[in-house]
Amino acid sequence: MGFWRSVVATWFLLVVLWFLSSVVVADPVPRCEFPAIYNFGDSNSDTGGISAAFVPISAPYGEAFFHKPAGRDSDGRLIIDFIAERLKLPYLSAYLNSIGTNYRHGANFATGGSTIRRQNETIFEYGISPFALDMQIVQFDQFKARTTDLYNQVKSTPDAEKLPRAEEFSKALYTFDIGQNDLSVGFRKMSFDQLRAAMPDIVNQLASAVQHLYEQGGRAFWIHNTGPIGCLPVNLFYVSNPAPGYLDEHGCVKAQNEMAIEFNSKLKERIVRLKAELPEAAITYVDVYSAKYGLISNAKNLGFADPLKVCCGYHVNFDHIWCGNKGKVNDSVVYGASCKDPSVFISWDGVHYSQAANQWVADHTQNGSLTDPPIPVTQACRRM
Repeated sequence: MGFWRSVVATWFLLVVLWFLSSVVVADPVPRCEFPAIYNFGDSNSDTGGISAAFVPISAPYGEAFFHKPAGRDSDGRLIIDFIAERLKLPYLSAYLNSIGTNYRHGANFATGGSTIRRQNETIFEYGISPFALDMQIVQFDQFKARTTDLYNQVKSTPDAEKLPRAEEFSKALYTFDIGQNDLSVGFRKMSFDQLRAAMPDIVNQLASAVQHLYEQGGRAFWIHNTGPIGCLPVNLFYVSNPAPGYLDEHGCVKAQNEMAIEFNSKLKERIVRLKAELPEAAITYVDVYSAKYGLISNAKNLGFADPLKVCCGYHVNFDHIWCGNKGKVNDSVVYGASCKDPSVFISWDGVHYSQAANQWVADHTQNGSLTDPPIPVTQACRRM
């Protein structure tokens, strides 16, 4: 009986395996085939715009990945670079860069210091870019018109391989990472009540940019909210004895982060309305704030150094020599050099994030865990 029981059991197992092998397993939802990315933003996503337009970014910027300055305010890649990698597309050339550029798979209109609203000051005062979001949209319109015309002239030559295809603008992913500098300008020039009153206009201007791109055929939009600006180490460079309650439990400027949270709330509300206004658009709101604050608040457990410590530059007491610059401290020439291991730092230069931090944030947002709707960037063409 034991023998036959074994035979029957074996026969039953083979039947089950045959049945399972014959079941057609439904394919997972296919990836969106984005042919290009068009990005709008500030230094958090600038891949060479402000560096081409004004003074080039110098070493040691770019050292961790590009092994030379690459127009990025970091030691290596930015979140937009990790988006390109995730979508299997090349890194974006800056629209303002005229040398060695390739726009076959998109362009980057972001510039360091950009704001959503135009500011009445020059870049030489506080570093605010003249290329506010409305100007970036104008540049996109010109880019689209001129590259379409140029492609028709050179489509039978090798030059065509560096130009976008007119029919692919509607299939591209449009990304936004801008708004942080609107808050920083507000902190300098306005009371919190005044800044709060300006927020609806700021988010409406971003919404107007999305609407314009939609009218130009854009359908997929990936929009970052603003990060915890109060956690940037630069905010503490000239603060020696903060008053009780000025900082939160992680050393961040509490009131500034509260304003960022309020800005993000208004941005999210506006995006909800935008989805109703643009019936064919797939718009994803990306909670970069939560990712960055999660990284900062758990830095030690995640293997990072003190998040308020700066990797590149000389910052001792109230003496500050910015990353890559030289200056005098007590009559001695000091160079703002890089730390030995940027990969354990969150802040690269006091204002911008390190490549390691950018990668961590990218990994925790591009998978859809901090987005609304909760979809990965590879599915951002799908309206939900």
